[in-house]
Amino acid sequence: MNAAREAVQARPPKRRRWIVAILAAVFLPLLVLALLEGALRLAGSGFSTRLLVPCTVKGNPASCYNLFFATPYFPAGMVQTPRLYSIPTVKAPNTIRIFVLGESAAMGDPDSAYGFGRYLEVMLRQRYPALTFEVVNTGSVAINSHVVLRIAEELAEQKPDIFIIYSGNNEVVGPYGPGTMLTTTGMSMPVVRASIFFRSTRIGQVVTRLGTKKREWQGMAMFLDQQVPASSPLMRQAYANYEQNLRDTIAVAQKTGVKVIVSTVATNLKDCAPFASMHRTNLSPDDLKRWSALVEQGSALDAANSAAAALKAYQAAATIDDEYAELEFRIARSFWKLADYKSAAEHYVRARDLDTLRFRADSAINEINRALATSMRNVSLVDAEKVLSDASSDGIIGSDQIYEHVHMTPESNYLLARALLAQIEPSLPSSAAPSNGVPSEADCERALALTGFDRARLANEMFGRLQKAPFTNQLNHSEQLFRYAWGMQPPSENPNDTVAQYQWAIARNPDDGMLHLHFGQFLFRYNRNAAAEQMALAQPWDGYPIFLPDGTQVR
Repeated sequence: MNAAREAVQARPPKRRRWIVAILAAVFLPLLVLALLEGALRLAGSGFSTRLLVPCTVKGNPASCYNLFFATPYFPAGMVQTPRLYSIPTVKAPNTIRIFVLGESAAMGDPDSAYGFGRYLEVMLRQRYPALTFEVVNTGSVAINSHVVLRIAEELAEQKPDIFIIYSGNNEVVGPYGPGTMLTTTGMSMPVVRASIFFRSTRIGQVVTRLGTKKREWQGMAMFLDQQVPASSPLMRQAYANYEQNLRDTIAVAQKTGVKVIVSTVATNLKDCAPFASMHRTNLSPDDLKRWSALVEQGSALDAANSAAAALKAYQAAATIDDEYAELEFRIARSFWKLADYKSAAEHYVRARDLDTLRFRADSAINEINRALATSMRNVSLVDAEKVLSDASSDGIIGSDQIYEHVHMTPESNYLLARALLAQIEPSLPSSAAPSNGVPSEADCERALALTGFDRARLANEMFGRLQKAPFTNQLNHSEQLFRYAWGMQPPSENPNDTVAQYQWAIARNPDDGMLHLHFGQFLFRYNRNAAAEQMALAQPWDGYPIFLPDGTQVR
């Protein structure tokens, strides 16, 4: 009897057994995973996905962009790389370090040499010669706020002074968006962040490599079947995710005590027809037939230069279905032809917001940018949308400001840089008074060596892009091609004049790798050896290979 009592007393309580079982079920797998992750690292499997890796630049220690950073966000073979950049490990006295965050529009696409960050650096350098400015542009093609947040987290360790956030175009088509081709997991924020973490591990890299086929990047055409209407419930989650990511990005910067500037995103309204449209879901066949007849009637009247009559037909169609983005664009153009620019602007905005191939930041995205910039501590707002609208003669952003859908022309990058400068100057050291006025656009472009050759090169680049889907599906596609065909004409300047412009700019900023890179590209057709010399000087960091335009490696 005593032995039985002692045996019962020796048994652990039932509750304790459950706790032990649960702990074993949770921690044992975690321990196994941790050991496997460590083993893969020791075996040299996989790679680091941190933003920056140690490097040297002209013999000095620095942190350089990690070419594997974007792998958690893109399928194999589709990883997008920004313009390579480096950050000196030692921040010299009187140095102001500015980080630009965002997507391809922030990067300065189609050529980051003429992005707003470059104009801003010229302005700051000329106005405050006693200070040194490092403007590091981390913008990249096809990323979105999920990636921008992670970039900000690592840049916060690099002794920043100012963060500039120009983001929002890729929230639907970028990683973990409802219209993306890049990821497959759900949009719930915990799921997204868990997926990013897992894909960053060595285990995740092995699983991803085994479970996915290598694909090639095909640009915007990849997303043709990824239409998302404005009424989709998925859009609410996309907006919520963007707001959370932007709030967290700002908070990361605030912890370092730096100034944050959030900008709205400017998009082409007047000269960028919607890429795709969808009818409302409950449209009957009879209503669709009547709608189509009215739109066809309006189109014929429009072609006959009867804008007022065309507008009436389009408006009648809108009473049947007002969710079709292209119809809103037609209505906007009719108002514009009638010189009712206020009404035109309203419908151009609605056409963009209804576009079901969502490559442009819409009104909701920009309202999030404005709301957080005006409600969070130590954050300033630059309203790029207003800046460029005010610069247009009719108050509507078009191809004079935006090349195609979101990428700014050099003139617009200058205007945005000037607006950013006004927000930055109050935060500069009080001992550093400006020595010169704000440089003109021409002064900046001289310093950046934006030559006639380069303007023609940019026009050729845009002309080529516009001949691919989804641009070929736009209502005004032929008008867009005609506009850029004029810019493709050979530059009127003599090649010797182009050389002189590059040499003048390089003499004043000999460490500017971008100037050497573009000068080398220009020289290639005339003097291969001189081109190789310039391309070698453009090396982003020690040991990085440099290639001529024909693929020949310089070093």
